[in-house]
Amino acid sequence: MNGKIRRYCLRWSSARLLDKLDSSHIYSPQPLAARAMAGREAAATGGGDELTLLGVWTSPFVIRARAALNLKGLAYRYVEEDLTTKSDLLLASNPVHGKVPVLLHGGRPVCESRLILEYLDEAFPARGPRLLAGDPYGRAAARFWASYVDDKLFSTWIPVYSGRTREDRAEAARRVAGVLEELETAFRECSGGAAFFGGGGVGLVDVVLGGFLGWLRASEAMCGVRVVDPATTPLLAAWADRFGALDGVREVIPDVQRLLEYNRMRRALLGLP
Repeated sequence: MNGKIRRYCLRWSSARLLDKLDSSHIYSPQPLAARAMAGREAAATGGGDELTLLGVWTSPFVIRARAALNLKGLAYRYVEEDLTTKSDLLLASNPVHGKVPVLLHGGRPVCESRLILEYLDEAFPARGPRLLAGDPYGRAAARFWASYVDDKLFSTWIPVYSGRTREDRAEAARRVAGVLEELETAFRECSGGAAFFGGGGVGLVDVVLGGFLGWLRASEAMCGVRVVDPATTPLLAAWADRFGALDGVREVIPDVQRLLEYNRMRRALLGLP
């Protein structure tokens, strides 16, 4: 398949998978009338503190940023990017990597998903849950496990998504299950017997790991291995159900069937079985 046809197919498939919705949406906890008024006020003032998030719906890193914005009850504009033809806005906002997510706050860009989460915590301390603990040790522990999710879980999971054979993907999924067993221990220690990694309320690790829930759930259908298994990680399995059901989180975790359709399309375009 030549490059021009592939780019066309990717754009067409992305549009179809987005249910033919406009790529720019306003998310707000406010009622519709108040939202419209806020929008007019922002337009009149130039939107000095307006929040805009650039992303793609399949990315666990984008999902975590959207979940944090929603949990904090912050109104924001979401712009779906096409990474085969990156927008001028994305390239200008993240010229170093050209990656999503990018948060624009009053036009100023914040890049990298974990930095976005910490930025929201500091910029809006009175809104929603505080993602980082008040004490230095608690913050250090949360940052350690958030880094573990990105460094270990994500790298281990990638072959589940991109492995050539079902056997390759199943073997990768078994390694993912081993990483999640380590996170089961982390949950026991960090939660102190409460509902979330952050204790009684959602914290940084909850949001960082929670961004992967859709793909972790889809992994069983992709390779036949259940990675979030109540038999081996009961605390983590219960946490996944609890976190995934939260208002503001539930709406941004993609449906498993939608992710599977996207994965089949992507593998076909790459010539993978």
